[in-house]
Amino acid sequence: MSARVLVVDDVAANVKLLEAKLSSEYFDVLSAYNGRTALQVADSELPDVILLDVMMPHMDGFEVCRRLKANPRTADVPVVMVTALSDVANRLRGLEVGADDFLTKPVNDIALFARVRSLARLKRMMEEWRLREGICGRFVDRDSAAAEDSGPATILIVEEDRFAAGQMADILRSVGHSVICAAAGVDAQTLLDGDTELVIVSLSLPSCDPLRLVSQCRANEAFRQLPILLIAEDIDLIRVAKGLVDLGANDYLIRPVDRQELLARTNAQIRRKRLQDRLQQNYQRGLSLVLTDPLTSLYVRRYGEAHLDELLERVNQDATSAAVLLFDVDHFKQVNDTHGHDAGDDVLRELAARTIKSVRSVDLTVRWGGEEFLVVMPETDLANAAAVAERLRAAVAKELFTVRSSGEKLAVTISVGVATAIAGGDHRDRLLKRADDALYSAKSAGRNRVIVRSVDI
Repeated sequence: MSARVLVVDDVAANVKLLEAKLSSEYFDVLSAYNGRTALQVADSELPDVILLDVMMPHMDGFEVCRRLKANPRTADVPVVMVTALSDVANRLRGLEVGADDFLTKPVNDIALFARVRSLARLKRMMEEWRLREGICGRFVDRDSAAAEDSGPATILIVEEDRFAAGQMADILRSVGHSVICAAAGVDAQTLLDGDTELVIVSLSLPSCDPLRLVSQCRANEAFRQLPILLIAEDIDLIRVAKGLVDLGANDYLIRPVDRQELLARTNAQIRRKRLQDRLQQNYQRGLSLVLTDPLTSLYVRRYGEAHLDELLERVNQDATSAAVLLFDVDHFKQVNDTHGHDAGDDVLRELAARTIKSVRSVDLTVRWGGEEFLVVMPETDLANAAAVAERLRAAVAKELFTVRSSGEKLAVTISVGVATAIAGGDHRDRLLKRADDALYSAKSAGRNRVIVRSVDI
């Protein structure tokens, strides 16, 4: 995953070095040489991550970070402070003003790339939830009573060193958290429940692979968004990078674990989880009232249109990619005429279910109208969208559909039109027209197939 990174440092050589490293990993790099310029660039360009030097004249990195977090437009942009200062006091000061992490000069490449990718992914996930919750707010009144972002939480520590586990537990309990300790990954899985708000996992578990536990949490829908904080040694950076980038861990601490840094990082993860939970709850509440189709439980068209407008605005601003799949059931009228409208409803419900299984969780699936459906796919190019469309088409055609009332089996196929947003000012009607033209071509070519359309005709 690429990302747009803003590098801020008053020393040109430092900026050029980070630019070269990040560009070699295909990041899009912006630069600023003082705090005031950094604030202006961040506000206008909205980068995915900011690498911010601490020691700068006129306005130091702490003040820049404080102002970034006070600005609603840049408050969610992750900030990594890059500094020669490695003492705990300065790290804590950075965390207190909202920094997400520190990197010490000379910057370790593994830690740099892992942190940037992990934070960029987190920012985009939060953007997606804010987008969805914001769109819901257009149609229904949101709950104005915000849940508390701070306060005691239930935390699970996975650590086989009883002394180390006890030290961390005592620190966390001293501020009111409820702490459960597990000695191995198997024990941890049995102790996880819906009340757990953070898991702290040591990378030093002789009896099992701690990254396996991270992977299993991310594969479980119930714990997919549960924050995971890794505890590592200096020599564990490669494993930390794998945990952050490939497996979805959220943060890490290097031993020896400092009390204040543990509390600061723990509270940051808990606050972020509660914010995300609140966004999801508002979003689901709105959907359940007016924005879902009662037959298929998919989004309705007016929500899909609003979501697509917002997504294309981001695409045009950030030069990212997006795609849509527009499809319908082949010969659906024959299903209704031959087997009845109840059978047709069964087909639509099952088609919606198979679609959800075939696309990503960040993709938006909409009942566009009648037997027609739309999937909106952020950050997806034409080749990947076409591959998903083909997977969906095959999943529909492979297995017969069942009529609930009679148990009768029906062969069902779909035709799919695929289109991607065109850089430079695309809008909803043009994008949907390309997808509709591709769908028409699929129908004309014999149905049960995928056709892509990359340009206007």
